[in-house]
Amino acid sequence: MKTYDLIVIGTGPGGYHAAIRAAQLGLKVLAVEAGEVGGVCLNVGCIPTKALLHAAETLHHLKVAEGFGLKAKPELDLKKLGGWRDQVVKKLTGGVGTLLKGNGVELLRGFARLVGPKEVEVGGERYGAKSLILATGSEPLELKGFPFGEDVWDSTRALKVEEGLPKRLLVIGGGAVGLELGQVYRRLGAEVTLIEYMPEILPQGDPETAALLRRALEKEGIRVRTKTKAVGYEKKKDGLHVRLEPAEGGEGEEVVVDKVLVAVGRKPRTEGLGLEKAGVKVDERGFIRVNARMETSVPGVYAIGDAARPPLLAHKAMREGLIAAENAAGKDSAFDYQVPSVVYTSPEWAGVGLTEEEAKRAGYKVKVGKFPLAASGRALTLGGAEGMVKVVGDEETDLLLGVFIVGPQAGELIAEAALALEMGATLTDLALTVHPHPTLSESLMEAAEAFHKQAIHILNR
Repeated sequence: MKTYDLIVIGTGPGGYHAAIRAAQLGLKVLAVEAGEVGGVCLNVGCIPTKALLHAAETLHHLKVAEGFGLKAKPELDLKKLGGWRDQVVKKLTGGVGTLLKGNGVELLRGFARLVGPKEVEVGGERYGAKSLILATGSEPLELKGFPFGEDVWDSTRALKVEEGLPKRLLVIGGGAVGLELGQVYRRLGAEVTLIEYMPEILPQGDPETAALLRRALEKEGIRVRTKTKAVGYEKKKDGLHVRLEPAEGGEGEEVVVDKVLVAVGRKPRTEGLGLEKAGVKVDERGFIRVNARMETSVPGVYAIGDAARPPLLAHKAMREGLIAAENAAGKDSAFDYQVPSVVYTSPEWAGVGLTEEEAKRAGYKVKVGKFPLAASGRALTLGGAEGMVKVVGDEETDLLLGVFIVGPQAGELIAEAALALEMGATLTDLALTVHPHPTLSESLMEAAEAFHKQAIHILNR
C-alpha cells in the first residue's frame, strides 16, 4: 500500500488549494479526482456560467447601444458560443493540472472510497496517509415532482446553450444560480418566469438591495414571482403545464413553458464515500461536521467546501482548503474570516457581513447609510445608475458591520468592504479614505458619509 503525508479527495477550488498549500509546506500529497480537475466550479459552475453571462451581457449592450448613438445588428451563433465557453473552461482546468504537477502533487484519477480513518481505496488499490482532506463538493438538489431529465434541467444542463434555446423557460429558485441563468436565457431571447418560495429573491441576503435587483430584472422582462411554489407539471402538445401555488396557501395558477430549470439549492456530494467506515459524522442535512480548524469528528481527517457546510462558495472553499492543509502540516490555523457573496447578474449584487436584521439580533444599535448610484457620475457614464451601496453599522461604536451593493462591478467593490470588516474598520475610517474620482468605489465612501449625515452628493435625511 502506497502511503502519503496527505490525501486530498477532490480537486475543485478547495481541493486543489489544499493540495498545493500542503505541498508547499513540504508534505507528500496525493490528490484523487473522480471527474475533471477543477471540480464543479471550473467545469460546470462558476466559470462557464460567468462566460455565458458575459456573452449575454455583450449581446444586451449591442441591442441597447442605439440609445447612445451606436447602431448594430448582432447575430447569435449558439454553437460558437458553446465552443468559446468550453475554451475558457479548458484553459483554466489545464492550468490547475499544471499547478498541481508543478508543485509536486501526485494526481490519481478515480473514485475514492474511505475504508478506514486514514485509508482510501481507488480502483481496487489502497492508499494510506497521515491526514485526509475531503473536498468532494456538491450537486444540484432535485425538487419533488420535478425529476431531472429532458424537460427539467439542473444547472449543468442549462449551460448547454448550443443544444438550443427554449422559447419559454420557468426557473424555480431565486438564488444566485437561478437569477444568473435566468438572465442569460432572457438576454439570449427566451421568455423567462422565475419563482421563489420566500418573500424576496436572495432570501439569505439583504432584502432592500435584493428588491432593487428584482426590479432591474423585471425591467428586462423577467417575470418574477415570490411567495410562490411549483407543485408539479404535465407535458402536453403545447408544452409543460406547470402548476403554481401561493407559498402560504390559496388559489393556484398554471403556466405553460417549454423547459423548467430547478435551482433550489445543492447537497453535499458524499454518497459512496464511506464516511461511516472512517467514523466521520455528518449533520442532519448531510454536511460533514467540522470545527474551526476544518477537522471532522476524526482527528487528522478534514473536510472543506461544499461537502462541509454552507455557504456553498468557491472562495470560502479555497480559504478552508488552505486552513486544512496548514493544520495537516502541523500548524495551528482556524477559519475566522468574512465571506462575501456575489450574484453576477447585471446589475450585480454583492454583500458581506451582517444585514440590518442580523445586526439587531446580535444586539447592536443599528444604523444604515445609503448612496444611490443615480448620484454617481461613474455609474451614469456606464449606463448603470440603477443600484445602491448600503452600509450597516453600530451607532454607538461607529463599527462597520455589513455592506450590500447593487450595481455595476459590485463583485469587485465588495472586496474593499470585506477588507474593512476584517480590519475592524469604522464608518469614519471608510468615509475618510480618499477614493479616486470618478469611480464606482466612491460610492462606498459616500454611503459611509451618509451614515453620519455628512453626504455631499445626496440630501442628508
